[in-house]
Amino acid sequence: MMAPRKKQDALVPSTEKELKDTLWKAADKLRGSMDASQYKDVVLGLVFLKYVSDAFTERAETLATELAEQGFDAEAVAEMKEDRDEYTGSNVFWVPEDARWPYLVQMAKVSDGTTIGQRLNEAMDLLMTDNPSLAGTLPRVFNQPQVDQKRLAELLDLLNQVQFSGQGAARARDLLGEVYEYFLAKFAASEGRRGGEFYTPASVVRTIVEVLQPREGRIYDPCCGSGGMFVQAEKFLAAHDEDPTKLSVYGQELNERTWRMAKMNLAIHGLNANLGPRWGDTFSLDLHPGTQMDYVMANPPFNIKDWNRVESDSRWAYGVPPAKNANYGWLQHIIAKLKPTGSAGVVLANGSMTSNSGGEGEIRAQLVENDLVSCMIALPEKLFRSTGIPVCIWFFTKDKSAGAGGSVDRRGEVLFIDARNLGHMVTRAEKAFSDADIKKIADTYHLWRGMEILDLGTKDATDTAVPSPELAGGTDAPAEPHTEAAESVEDGYQDIPGFCRSVPLAEVKDAGYALTPGRYVGMAEAEADAEPLDEKIARLTKQLEEQFAESDRLQAIVREQLGRL
Repeated sequence: MMAPRKKQDALVPSTEKELKDTLWKAADKLRGSMDASQYKDVVLGLVFLKYVSDAFTERAETLATELAEQGFDAEAVAEMKEDRDEYTGSNVFWVPEDARWPYLVQMAKVSDGTTIGQRLNEAMDLLMTDNPSLAGTLPRVFNQPQVDQKRLAELLDLLNQVQFSGQGAARARDLLGEVYEYFLAKFAASEGRRGGEFYTPASVVRTIVEVLQPREGRIYDPCCGSGGMFVQAEKFLAAHDEDPTKLSVYGQELNERTWRMAKMNLAIHGLNANLGPRWGDTFSLDLHPGTQMDYVMANPPFNIKDWNRVESDSRWAYGVPPAKNANYGWLQHIIAKLKPTGSAGVVLANGSMTSNSGGEGEIRAQLVENDLVSCMIALPEKLFRSTGIPVCIWFFTKDKSAGAGGSVDRRGEVLFIDARNLGHMVTRAEKAFSDADIKKIADTYHLWRGMEILDLGTKDATDTAVPSPELAGGTDAPAEPHTEAAESVEDGYQDIPGFCRSVPLAEVKDAGYALTPGRYVGMAEAEADAEPLDEKIARLTKQLEEQFAESDRLQAIVREQLGRL
């Protein structure tokens, strides 16, 4: 007879999606009287603690095996397993005994007057003390009055019991990273507009990364949020079997809590990032002065009216941005950070493509005339749950000549892509790009520049490319894969009416330097009508006569009924 399942076993999911959903539901029980930001710190802090402990355990097991094979006895192995340098030298955080996950799970069941929240706070203190790179990063919110200690212990136990993978601790850590990203997406959705400050939709991030193809050098985000751009860049390299250490990561973030989230997120993904010694305003104090970047990827906050502008700032090489809107401040800061061979992708509100207020039109004209704008992409609505503002992506390239950035000389041209008709609804309020959508956009740009056409990187863990059940099969389900760009690979780049067009700078100038793709790409070609005109007229005439006859019949019935009243 099969043994009955234990109560805990019933919680163990069998797929990654079930795992994430189960953990989210369990974590959601903690919400109670906490506000969203505190609740987020508690849950993400636990996920991070599980990661560092798993990484430590894996290193300890590997070290023990290596030492035993070298002939060391058990006592020597035990001693060397507690040598901090054996861990930090392998880029693994040193985890003190009282901060290790198995110990905390065990002590969560002990009633000695010390709450599990106290022990978790102490564990975070120990980690930050013994690992200077984590100083000031980890949350200490686990013992606040609004945190339900019983549910906190249950979540700790659930994280411990779940079988993340049968492929070893390394895969388990990968999955923990995916769980962290999944939670970030869920918190962003639950926090609405505030969530948009730390989370950029996965399909938008993937589009920027796939277009830029960051392979080596310095990569930078001046408003990095929770670090999603960096994580996706690392995934791009991993998907193409390239060394992620070829990229040096630099970032800056204004919000303290978001900066902490980014530090944890990047650590979970094994990324050594320089996010500065603390959080800070990029406009007031650039934490990476004089450092030139190969790639910049950013989703700055849109249309900031209250920002720290200094008119004499050397970054305003193309004109002083208006005091009441920081959009062109962000653009010029990013351009100033690029190497002479650098490229950038920046998400901004659609208004940035046409605005003439506060001198923005003159700045935009200078950006175009200096041949800095390589591509403009109009995005569909509803990609951002946090805002209904239509958005676009600006791509800059310091050098568009033939060379390392592409085999086709595109000096004096701008590529316009109108992607407003791409994407599919994943909920009633949110849209996402499919893999086919992202590939269509990326391939179009790469063909235009004469770059290598690559397969897409691995799908993002938080990418909601599958429509929700209520939308599946309906009009909002994903469309058939778009193939126009792929079909023209052998022939090189080709304009596609209604979707993309390469435009000379002179034409952009004639249009008043407006950069809206819809102005340039034209209308999509209508499908040829196979039905002969005379047959169509006859068919439509017959249909119309039938409808008139039906209308007469219904009117007669109505009159008859009225006559009986």
